[in-house]
Amino acid sequence: MTAPLLSLDGLTVRFGGREVVTGVSLDVCAGEIVGLAGPNGAGKTTLMRAALGLLPAAGGRRLGGDPVMRLAPLERARRAAWLPQDRDVAWPLTVERLVALGRSPRRPTGAGFSAADRAAVSEAMALTDVAGLRHRNVTELSGGERARVLAARAFAQAAPLLLADEPTAGLDPAHAIEMMAAFRRHADAGGAVVVALHDLGLAARWCTRLALMQGGAILADGPPAAVLTRVRIAEVYGVEAHIAETDDGLIVQPTALARKGAKP
Repeated sequence: MTAPLLSLDGLTVRFGGREVVTGVSLDVCAGEIVGLAGPNGAGKTTLMRAALGLLPAAGGRRLGGDPVMRLAPLERARRAAWLPQDRDVAWPLTVERLVALGRSPRRPTGAGFSAADRAAVSEAMALTDVAGLRHRNVTELSGGERARVLAARAFAQAAPLLLADEPTAGLDPAHAIEMMAAFRRHADAGGAVVVALHDLGLAARWCTRLALMQGGAILADGPPAAVLTRVRIAEVYGVEAHIAETDDGLIVQPTALARKGAKP
């Protein structure tokens, strides 16, 4: 049996004596898009960073069946790509040059770019609709354009597992849908995606599973229709929501603040 691309067992993270992630167990297998949902401060970003070994944590965390902390950084980068929420770029690189940095874990030290590297960079830029920006300086782009360029860098890395923190924030509707479709193609090709999302509509439409977090723990884990109920959305987010099953999939749209004492 093939090992999950990511496996967490009782993952716990403490900051200053306070638990911000508490006993999270989660397996992510090839073909899945697992959405991390939950309000601000629920622990989504901390969970993903700890899963990759970027933060100290207790509990088990494995990439492709191997303990994360026993893997060299280069091997971790071959198994998992990280797309953080921070979109600052410190150096005035061209778009193509920045996306090409994603190929670093795949290239021997000091080696030039192969035909496979160039093809991967071109494919990643096309996937995120930034090919037309390839010669632009990244520091001159809008926030949404930079988000797509950084996503292209992560896709160029060609890691089977991709963890993305709010990748659609600040994107227009077309590019937000395009981003989620790119994740779907990655999963359909045998990879997997863990993505933190505040947009419940995108989460409901594109994720194969949702893990709803509250207070550093997973409150519910399952298909979007089972996780995103009106009662649960009201309890966790404090909002009322319109939920409908359509031919195009599940529709979830927050509509108003939940009234205190009202039954959702």
